[in-house]
Amino acid sequence: MESLFYDINRSYEENYKRGPVGLAKLKKPLLKVTKPKFKFLGFPINTPFGIPAGPIFNSKFAKAAFDFGFDVLTYKTQRTQFFPSNKFPNILFVDIDGNLTSTKAKNPLLGAFTTNKNKNDLTIANSFGNPSQDPKFWQQDLKKALSYALPHQLLIMSVVGTINKNGGTEEDYFNDFAKTAKLAKETGTKVIEINLSCPNVATEGVLCYTPYAVEAIAKKVKKTIGGIPLIIKLGYFSSEQQNLLQDIIKRTLPYVSAVSAINTIPGQIVDEKGKPMLGPKRLWAGVCGRGIKWAGIDMTRRLADLREKLHANYEIVGIGGVMSPNDYLEYRKAGADAVQSATGSMWNPYLAYEIWKSEYL
Repeated sequence: MESLFYDINRSYEENYKRGPVGLAKLKKPLLKVTKPKFKFLGFPINTPFGIPAGPIFNSKFAKAAFDFGFDVLTYKTQRTQFFPSNKFPNILFVDIDGNLTSTKAKNPLLGAFTTNKNKNDLTIANSFGNPSQDPKFWQQDLKKALSYALPHQLLIMSVVGTINKNGGTEEDYFNDFAKTAKLAKETGTKVIEINLSCPNVATEGVLCYTPYAVEAIAKKVKKTIGGIPLIIKLGYFSSEQQNLLQDIIKRTLPYVSAVSAINTIPGQIVDEKGKPMLGPKRLWAGVCGRGIKWAGIDMTRRLADLREKLHANYEIVGIGGVMSPNDYLEYRKAGADAVQSATGSMWNPYLAYEIWKSEYL
């Protein structure tokens, strides 16, 4: 099944240079809103729906997404230095029955280059490794992407720190998040997100389950960006980790304007012979799409419950398995102030238009 947004049969580098060329074949939807009825982080928004960092590789992808009515976008996570992508392949289909529960995720998952599933039932594995361009390049491209936002659309910038392979302390690593955020601030971006939940960079690990690290990074970044709203991007926390989640939310309340969840669920992707399908040293990948919707909805509800319990006012970005307008509405009912879709938007470029119609017509 072909994605018009990202060609899964080409490398990350080829897609980056070409842009979402498949969308050029399609007619842009006619979206007209005279007075938006939504706000996110204080910004008027046509619809509180868009695409998370994964598929918005550069300004070409941002422009296409904005043009097709995706109103809340997150520019792909960048660093203080160039960082290469994992090698091809980067996206595979995953054939699972029903939800990718925590129990299922402990066992190897069969990957495939093709699928017969309907676009609303897709589950995929992605393995990019948080690549980044050189800051001089991505700063200029981010400025261009910001200029493509139409009235009542919002572009969020995602940043991450990078471990110094030649040495350096944990404090240096945390400070690098703030340095990247400073570079983002210089472009005039209105909102910054710190990615604490990518499962595809083994050397850096998944930080969002370490309370002191999340708190320290959030504090450093907020001090750097000042009045710019800060979002933290989290992975899935099981019900057994509820106290851990509450601890992290309480620690970051002074610094954070919104919480985005979930990223993906890590899975071991193998071929029919049980060998790693993404390459000899790349057994694990982030699984997203229909199979993880249950986890995204669960996290949204629990974050909403915590917000009420703690008398907090952070906003929630719900992500995971949003493939249809009904999925979007389910997230909104669960407490999400905004909703984003990666897999759904990649295989259905009219998804934002369908949601816009459900809200305005």
